[in-house]
Amino acid sequence: MINWPPRKSDIPNILSITRLILIPFMVVLFLIPQPWAAWTCLVLYTIASISDYLDGYYARRYSQFSPVGVFLDPIADKLFVASVLLMFTATGRLTGLWAVPALLILMREIFIAGLREFLAGKEVKIPVTRLAKWKTGVQMGSMGFIIMYQHVTHKLYFSEMVEWIGKTGILVAMVLTLITGWNYARNAWPHLKN
Repeated sequence: MINWPPRKSDIPNILSITRLILIPFMVVLFLIPQPWAAWTCLVLYTIASISDYLDGYYARRYSQFSPVGVFLDPIADKLFVASVLLMFTATGRLTGLWAVPALLILMREIFIAGLREFLAGKEVKIPVTRLAKWKTGVQMGSMGFIIMYQHVTHKLYFSEMVEWIGKTGILVAMVLTLITGWNYARNAWPHLKN
């Protein structure tokens, strides 16, 4: 339960809930083929991305780990990333082979979520690695560029540059996704055999 006014211990949960609340608004904005909708979607996406960083920061900084937060944070993260990736394919931002990185990232997210849930039953925790944090940073940054590239000015090939940055970033994120997914699976394997 979250108190009002919120305590420091409530902040991570409030930030996770904020991400969940923003998802349907972003989905609607994705479906409106207008620059103002894309820019508004980018603002909401940025708020959600910052909240993802801040809820982890507050939880670690103040050692505020609650059962609700342990349940809510990964769900909010997965739903947020999955929704944006699916909307990329639904709105033609990632088509053809460009949908493959989105699919692999989504598969990894689901795999890791299932792996963590299984290991939680064995009271085993696999810590987030520095490389996984880099993966998340690259992924979040590139997704912001992909949200916008169809709606930025074509002057001086600016939209092509924004598209190139976004798609190159999503390829890098895919590679990091595969590496970190393999590392998690390898570290979890001894626990899966028992």
